[in-house]
Amino acid sequence: QVHLVESGGGRVQSGGSLRLSCAASESLDNYNIGWFRQAPGKDKEGISCIGNSDGSTYYADSVKGRFTLSRDNAKNTVYLQMNSLKPEDTAVYYCNALWPRLGRSYWGQGTQVTVSS
Repeated sequence: QVHLVESGGGRVQSGGSLRLSCAASESLDNYNIGWFRQAPGKDKEGISCIGNSDGSTYYADSVKGRFTLSRDNAKNTVYLQMNSLKPEDTAVYYCNALWPRLGRSYWGQGTQVTVSS
């Protein structure tokens, strides 16, 4: 069981920045890491992920060019740098660790991001 803890959320004005962290209780070397968000009344949306092998990244169109995902395997931590934030980025942000070969998937508890106009 991998325990994930997100942090770094908060309230920021439009155009501001935040850096979210997802710290794991054990090594993430075998896991793909994804960031998801869920706004009130909306479905959970996958916004970014990073592969475990080559570090390749994916970004949803809604965040491309503004968000950057990185991982520090030595610290068992993944970061989501969010710049040029918009009110529509307001949501609870969750990280997910997925070990594809074994089908293991773990979620953090989420961190609230609120962007005011």
